[in-house]
Amino acid sequence: MTEPQPAFDRRMLEALVCPQTHTTLEYDAERQELISKAAGLAFPIRNGIPVMLVDEARKLD
Repeated sequence: MTEPQPAFDRRMLEALVCPQTHTTLEYDAERQELISKAAGLAFPIRNGIPVMLVDEARKLD
C-alpha cells in the first residue's frame, strides 16, 4: 500500500517564483507540479516540497 503524499502548502506559492524567469507560478494539484507558463516548465513537488531546479523541471508542450 502506498502512503499518501504530504500536502503542498499553498501559502508557499506567494513566496515562490520561477528560478528562470522570476515570474509567478501556478499550482497543478492533480500532477503535483508548479507551472511556469513564462518559462514553459513544470517543477515537480516531491513529498510536499517543490523542487525548483530547472534541470528537474518538465518542459511543457
